[in-house]
Amino acid sequence: MTLAGMKFSSRCGNQVSPRGGKFVKRFWHTLFSTAKPAMMSTQEVCVRFQDGDRVCIIGGGPAGSFAALHLLAQAEQRGLRLDVLIFEPRDFSRPGPAGCNRCAGVLSSRLLRGLNTLGLHLPDTVAQSELHTYALVLNNEVVRVRQPDPTRRVVGIYRGGGPKHFLNAPSASFDAWLLSQAQARGARHVPARAYLVTQENGYPVVHSRQGRYQTAFLVLATGINSRPPLDASFGYRPPSSEMMAQDEVLLPPDWPEGEVRAYFRTLPWLTFGALIPKRNYLNISLLGRHIPRDGVDAFLERIRLSLGAEPLEKVRLCGCTPRVTTGVAHPVCGDRWVAVGDAAVSRLYKDGIGSAFYTARAAMKAAVTHGISRRSLSRHYALYCRRVHWDNRWGRALFALWHFTLGTPLLLRAWKRALLREAKRPQAERVHERILWGMFTGDEPYGRLFLLAITPTAVWRVAREMCFSGEGDL
Repeated sequence: MTLAGMKFSSRCGNQVSPRGGKFVKRFWHTLFSTAKPAMMSTQEVCVRFQDGDRVCIIGGGPAGSFAALHLLAQAEQRGLRLDVLIFEPRDFSRPGPAGCNRCAGVLSSRLLRGLNTLGLHLPDTVAQSELHTYALVLNNEVVRVRQPDPTRRVVGIYRGGGPKHFLNAPSASFDAWLLSQAQARGARHVPARAYLVTQENGYPVVHSRQGRYQTAFLVLATGINSRPPLDASFGYRPPSSEMMAQDEVLLPPDWPEGEVRAYFRTLPWLTFGALIPKRNYLNISLLGRHIPRDGVDAFLERIRLSLGAEPLEKVRLCGCTPRVTTGVAHPVCGDRWVAVGDAAVSRLYKDGIGSAFYTARAAMKAAVTHGISRRSLSRHYALYCRRVHWDNRWGRALFALWHFTLGTPLLLRAWKRALLREAKRPQAERVHERILWGMFTGDEPYGRLFLLAITPTAVWRVAREMCFSGEGDL
């Protein structure tokens, strides 16, 4: 039988006509002559850790400490010895801005589960509060959203030593505790600022006042509020960001235990405002566009927070205006370097410390398992960052739906009725409560929450209240 000039015998070997043979030989020669260099090129760029390699981590906050912990754990599993250096000039145990990484300081249950996988357990001294209720203040009414699952803890912490003007003694620092855990596992803390990172002969070189450090692998964990020290040869551009305003006041004596209060549309520039209890203090976190300098004062005045008899100026205990990551860095990795945490990508508005944990885990697993070349890291780590960034798009859609609800009185009344009616159902059937809890804590992927919000059950419960409930019921 012939096909396109080729003859095939019924035997295992095949015979071809001279004409067909030339075609087949040319085809296979072309295939292998192009494939072989490609395979050689892949081998050339597949750079792996060698025993005794030095790894420099720029930044000793959660992203840097998590990177060290994950890297050392992955290396130990493979019998690999690495010299891990963490460059961090600050003393996180100091109170006020000097020791703080400027964050609202809420740990999701997603993060706490992650800590357990590393054999880490948050000390009671570091946990400032157990948060189990979000009280939404909507048009002077309070709607409470309670923890859907009591086993999924949400904890308030301080990144540094607490407010600048503290009571009795500074608070225990989460960042200081985490850095000490990384040191206990074998990382070395270099108490110096890395002011520049260059590339020499294909290797990153860290410059600090303590000297030059050539490294086999560099981890950028500087967050979004510090200037990245990478020189132009890395081509790194930080993620987009938005501004926050934060402060602390004394906790009112009658404040409900474990309750966070959330405010929306209180002021024209305010996207979201929260009051988070932390032992003796109440953390104020405001997110918005073009927050004015007196934003915290204006917010407190608007919500009429009881601050005791002392003037407002004497009651505020700290104060900062940090930025929060809202986009993704470009690129997030290259030959022998990678960015993690806020320096790469973060969950939109929520769970920044959890994002530091999981980006660090993905990056270090990719580096140890697949190699530290740009090709390997792009394939196995950058893909993870893109998934987080894509989930944030669902988050934007979810927050847009929420703000549309807030701006539509009829829909808002129906939603509140649906939420109150759900409270009579078993915990597992409280759809809207779960959605809001996930939005406020970052405890579930935004994509999952958005799809849950548009399920027939969720839509019907709101639509039923719009159609069949009297307007004055609530």
